[in-house]
Amino acid sequence: MLHLRYFVAVAEELNFSQAARKLHMAASPLSQRIKDLERELGHELFERTTHRVALTPAGTALLPLARDVLERVNAIPWRLREAVRPRRNTEFIGMPAGVHPYLRDRVRLLESAGREAFELKRWPGTSADLVTAVHDGRLALTLARLPVSDPALEIIEVMRERLGAAVPADRFSGRESVTLDDLVNLSYVATPNDATPAYFDEIDARLNSAGVRKRIRTNTADYSGVSELISGGIAFSMTMLSPESPMHLYRLDNVVVLPVADFQPALVTGLLYRKDRARGGADLEGLVTQAREIFGEAISV
Repeated sequence: MLHLRYFVAVAEELNFSQAARKLHMAASPLSQRIKDLERELGHELFERTTHRVALTPAGTALLPLARDVLERVNAIPWRLREAVRPRRNTEFIGMPAGVHPYLRDRVRLLESAGREAFELKRWPGTSADLVTAVHDGRLALTLARLPVSDPALEIIEVMRERLGAAVPADRFSGRESVTLDDLVNLSYVATPNDATPAYFDEIDARLNSAGVRKRIRTNTADYSGVSELISGGIAFSMTMLSPESPMHLYRLDNVVVLPVADFQPALVTGLLYRKDRARGGADLEGLVTQAREIFGEAISV
């Protein structure tokens, strides 16, 4: 290896004195090492005169081979580190629709914090489907809309979002809030059950008991369709009050979200994972430990 390093240095400089300085050695022993290499290979590698040094055809052929060998040798330390480093597992975290940016920030922190041990990827779905996937072991953990009842899962409340009424703006011009009585003459529109968190069933029952009896049920989970009905002046819906919520991206003209003065519902989001995969050295103990630290303090908006 040393002889090849000496050869490459001289071949690049085409000057023994400059190559010797580059190698931190004297020119005379460098010249002798090159002669030793030439003798070993059975080929003259340089044409030497008092005024110039040039590669012979054999030297020209050896140069790319020598560089390749040296690059491979130089790569041994980092290749060895990669070979013995514990392999990063790819794990998935479930993400229901409309996750607040504050929670997304914490997911990004978790992705960054565990980068050495695992690669965390996001997986979309409804809360019900994501919870089932965690129970079955297909997802490591998930964010999900509560309530969720599954004794196999640990549930940490991570966010509470106040809900308001998305109503036709022209009907409530100048208003800072509405009451349940204000909503009686509008139809309540909700997305299908497979796309709506279970908590919205409780909201539906509360509205019904307050005299809001008209219902429109869409055959699509597209929230923009709900906004079309509201903008048209025939319906209202319940959605997140926080202006940072991505659900506000679905708002059209003539739609405004106002708090309900005599009804203050809140949508709660939890972080869920299997208890038996997060204890006693189980496969997710490290990931869950970091997640509990990052999501430990619940957010209210």
